Amino acid sequence: MHKRLRGTGVALITPFHKDGSIDFKCFGSLIDNIINNGVNYLVALGTTGESVTLSKDEKAAIIGFVVEQVDGRIPVVLGLGGNNTQEIINCIRSYDFEGIDAILSVAPYYSKPSQKGLYQHYKILANLSPVPFILYNVPSRTSVNISAETTLRLAYDIEGIIGIKEASGDMLQCMAIIKDRPKNFLVISGDDALTLPLISIGGDGVISVVANAFPKEFSDLVSHALKGNIKKAQDSHYMLLEIIENLFVEGNPAGIKAVLELLEVCENNLRLPLTQVSRGTFNKLSGLVKEITMAKSSQKVF
Repeated sequence: MHKRLRGTGVALITPFHKDGSIDFKCFGSLIDNIINNGVNYLVALGTTGESVTLSKDEKAAIIGFVVEQVDGRIPVVLGLGGNNTQEIINCIRSYDFEGIDAILSVAPYYSKPSQKGLYQHYKILANLSPVPFILYNVPSRTSVNISAETTLRLAYDIEGIIGIKEASGDMLQCMAIIKDRPKNFLVISGDDALTLPLISIGGDGVISVVANAFPKEFSDLVSHALKGNIKKAQDSHYMLLEIIENLFVEGNPAGIKAVLELLEVCENNLRLPLTQVSRGTFNKLSGLVKEITMAKSSQKVF
């Protein structure tokens, strides 16, 4: 599983019709396009998938659909986390994990547990999980940081914990984990813009947002970086860097859904409390999409 989840993962959006229902036709096309452009695995029901706005039945429908659409071509990771440990236990016990290769579990948010609480939370869940378990550290959203010490303790103590998606933005913390981690423990970037720097210090790849729209370009970046072809990785990094920065100025997945509309992949619909990006941000993203399209064309001609 370490090898299969090394490289580019994509945090899938959930496409919606204008009336708020799930657009499964678009979803299927999106999944096929991402897979056909060289990514290594998919993550369903993450933050980018607006999972907190989905009902239990909708989540079950999405899981089933993604597994069926992927049809074993690449691994599927299920986003399953929250701040109610018992509720997540209930979900793990009730879910059908056929076709699911791992769980990605965000740190408990809002309640701000101690490091002891984080350790106990993940220990219970990972020991119960029928599939490998990946921690997800994103303090900007949860208001709690999984420290390097807690991450390493979990990595050594719990066999089922195979990695962490690190979105703290703290490269010193990432280096501390990479320096002392067990063999085959994955350190995965949770920030598209920091993927190349993280791989350069020993990281294993990314769970990406921008790869919903530019799967080949971003998976090429990651592949080159992992192989040590830094100049080629840098070319892709700087081609995508500005649009990555602008994807998140008005929240995620508002930015990436705007880009997918510009690329005529799916409609730009979100569920409240999320809303579409402003006209100014949309116009900025539109210009950046055109620049990337032109750069891609130039590379093909060259």
